[in-house]
Amino acid sequence: MRSIGHALSCCALALCVAAASPHSAAADVIVFAAASLKETMDVQAREFERATGNKVIVSYGASNALAKQIEAGAPADLFVSADLDWMDYVAQRALVAPGTRVDLLLNTLVLIAPASSSAALRIGPGFALAAALGTERLAMANPDSVPAGKYGKAALESLGAWSSVEKKVAAAENVRAALALVSRGEAPFGIVYRTDAMADRGVKVIDTFPRGSYPQIVYPAAVLAASKSGSARPLLAYLRSAPAAAVWEKYGLGLAQ
Repeated sequence: MRSIGHALSCCALALCVAAASPHSAAADVIVFAAASLKETMDVQAREFERATGNKVIVSYGASNALAKQIEAGAPADLFVSADLDWMDYVAQRALVAPGTRVDLLLNTLVLIAPASSSAALRIGPGFALAAALGTERLAMANPDSVPAGKYGKAALESLGAWSSVEKKVAAAENVRAALALVSRGEAPFGIVYRTDAMADRGVKVIDTFPRGSYPQIVYPAAVLAASKSGSARPLLAYLRSAPAAAVWEKYGLGLAQ
């Protein structure tokens, strides 16, 4: 039954790709994707390659860094950002192919600790995060520029906890670097996406931030104006398809549309 299901899934993918771009030439496609998508985008890339024979090359990083690389002329065909602001940044510079931008995915924000931690901390207005940290650091992506850090700061501000922990923040270059600090035991707590926590057995989720405490986490995606790949649009179409949705959900993400 599993082989039948897999065959049907591959068939659905092939139909999706054909419908999206029936005349596109075979070509490799380069994707710039937010670091928090590493595991699940790797799976999506393999499935697309299996169905089309076209290689998908994915470069991961903080969305702000990727956007600046795109602005500087780095070769890329598809951009998947972890927030709307950095996709806006690219679009405002006419670097997005018209009519291709979509809101692709949704994520949630969590507080994590090392897997061996016995900490029990419930998130709420005025929660005692600073006291729980003591003299140690809170790992999070840079709150001034990296999407995960900006969402984390917004959540802490809305809960009245930011001012007490601001000077305790260990600002990492991206969310996966913040995750690593907690996984290695170098920080007792961290703020990451749920998808990051699911990807690392070295951490555990202490609690989930209330949805209303931070802006909705939306991952927009778009084909880039400089793309020469005939596979860019079909790949974007596949990432919004039913077979892809099952993979996104397995890794803790939901389709935005």
